[in-house]
Amino acid sequence: MAVTIKDIAKIAGVSYSTVSRSLNNSDLVADETKEKIKSIAGELGFAFNANARSLSTKKTGTIGIIYPESYYIDVFDVNLFYNSLHNQIRRSLEREELDLIIAFPRNRVNGPSSNIERLVKSRKVDGLILVNPALDELDKDALKLMQSNKIPFVFLHHCPDDSRLSEEHNVFATDHFKGGYIATEHLIRYGHKQIACITARESGEEYANRTAGYKAALDAYEIPFNPDIFFNGDRSFQSGYHIIMNTKDKLKKFSAVFAQTDMMALGAIEALKELKVRVPEDIAVVGYDDIEIVNFFKPLLTTVHQPREKIAVLACETLINMMKGNKQKRRNVLVDPILIRRESCGSRLQY
Repeated sequence: MAVTIKDIAKIAGVSYSTVSRSLNNSDLVADETKEKIKSIAGELGFAFNANARSLSTKKTGTIGIIYPESYYIDVFDVNLFYNSLHNQIRRSLEREELDLIIAFPRNRVNGPSSNIERLVKSRKVDGLILVNPALDELDKDALKLMQSNKIPFVFLHHCPDDSRLSEEHNVFATDHFKGGYIATEHLIRYGHKQIACITARESGEEYANRTAGYKAALDAYEIPFNPDIFFNGDRSFQSGYHIIMNTKDKLKKFSAVFAQTDMMALGAIEALKELKVRVPEDIAVVGYDDIEIVNFFKPLLTTVHQPREKIAVLACETLINMMKGNKQKRRNVLVDPILIRRESCGSRLQY
């Protein structure tokens, strides 16, 4: 026979309503009592009915996460980063016993409808985390719908492409300008003046900011920008590889490479190896992201670490407070990235 709230109430010596409030984390019940009741429920194997909770509290206990289409179409290079970010989001929400629904901007089967609008209208979520920079008019209409329905949301990792949205809403992202700057400055301080750069210009504002940081570091050290050693890739291992192989006649024009993703950096290193160019002795390489896979390649990649855990925790904490109705100021947070020194730039040296 299934365990009921009445069974728990009898053992705990409290009313049915106290048990219900405790299992719903109501502030009307003392923490000590809530913990006692939850402990009894756990020992008895009691599973609280989520549908019943939704009817009584008008809460689903579920958060929606909107990822960009590039994650949906299973692009390996992109997914490595988003998988790591998602793990951080999941940890933060599971600590609060919140469930997750993963969705994408569009329904690719039933037409170009907004999944944000669908989630809001069907009342499937209590809040949304938007990991997507490109918002078109359908998305903006959906955001208005969320506001009118008082569904809290935050932007994570990507700053919205509409600056007004950044000014009006909570945004948590990495400071990519600083990331580009510290990667380039690191190479300069090792004595490099001719630093090639491989960007992914068409992949979003974050890459434009990394490039701006790269150029700012050159300027700060009075090194002229050389467009002849500035290359456009597509974030992938293959693009880093082919850029080096297709420009091997220019290798003597630079002594270092700043690749704006780790996968492009690894591709560049592979090409340099095939061309019998030593890394870092002949050409130093710095990447960006610090994805886990870099630990399986030699030489170990010096890279810019994106603070995935920190921005995920900040975004989830803010969203949860908004869902609880706690008043707070709008937060637009750019978190500093960190340079991780390894072998590919001659990390055994000191400056």
